[in-house]
Amino acid sequence: MKHISIIAPDGQTSMSTVACIVGANQMFTEASGYHTAAGHKPAYRIEIVGVDKEADLGSGLLTIRTHTTIRQLAKTDLILIPAVPDSFDKNLEKNKLLTEWIVQQYKGGAEVASMCSGAFMLASTGLLDSKKCSTHWRFAETFKAQFPNVDLQTDMLITDEHGIYTNGGGYSFLNLVIFLIEKYFDRPTAIYCSKVFQVEIDRQSQSAFSIFSGQKLHGDDVVRQAQAYIESKLDERISTEALSARFAVGRRNFDRRFIKATGNTPTEYAQRVKIESAKKAFETSRKTIYEVMYEVGYSDLKAFRELFRRLTGLSPLEYRTKYNKEAIAGLS
Repeated sequence: MKHISIIAPDGQTSMSTVACIVGANQMFTEASGYHTAAGHKPAYRIEIVGVDKEADLGSGLLTIRTHTTIRQLAKTDLILIPAVPDSFDKNLEKNKLLTEWIVQQYKGGAEVASMCSGAFMLASTGLLDSKKCSTHWRFAETFKAQFPNVDLQTDMLITDEHGIYTNGGGYSFLNLVIFLIEKYFDRPTAIYCSKVFQVEIDRQSQSAFSIFSGQKLHGDDVVRQAQAYIESKLDERISTEALSARFAVGRRNFDRRFIKATGNTPTEYAQRVKIESAKKAFETSRKTIYEVMYEVGYSDLKAFRELFRRLTGLSPLEYRTKYNKEAIAGLS
């Protein structure tokens, strides 16, 4: 029988940590019961694992009893790391034994999955270096600053690379668990669990939920001025040549500095800023798609729709329908 370990780290005060641990344990237990009832031999033992028999999750206010400890568990097949605060580095020393155990188990053949901001703990092991990773879009800038060697993919809901899985934020950890249930059990079991827990199966993106606030946690003052200028000219189409000339920086050097500071080319940054403004307009007003499109500097409806869908996963009309009940009521 194979083993699934759900990690209970010490010193993590986030309620999301508790939700991930309890939720993942319940869902995998349900999957195991359904799979066995369908005529299969019991395949997995699911346990909550920590450094000690109890994990302190809230300065003594809340503890979780573990099923076993890393000292007692010689081998596991899948490790799930729950969400942790983005200030995880403050508890890094406290969880050093746990992170060392995760590395040891991965090198021994185990797979590892992080839920939401659990990517901070996973990245601290070094196992994510040069690999794709997702986490909550709200933590993207902080994560990039702490782990520049990780290929952060904030639009992706789930990444799957070399036996390492990560996922986007909030309660989308449920989507990751469904994904892993299909991988470790089978498709019918995943469909069953998606229905029992009412989790949308096969969701691939967190783009529709993200809010682009601009990557400002960098030290390049010229790039910061360029960002402010782009954000102040939403209704204009500004070329990279014009931007670089405005700030008296050579085109190639300007591009290089902008990408290094923000993770986007100047053109990509402008597109994200414009689409974020369009999203807010669709959420809060009854403006038509054409009105919003013109306000953010586009005149080609097809191009605007394609860009909007690429960055949000939804068409402009689908987005407005999803987030603006008042506008839809006005159309009926």
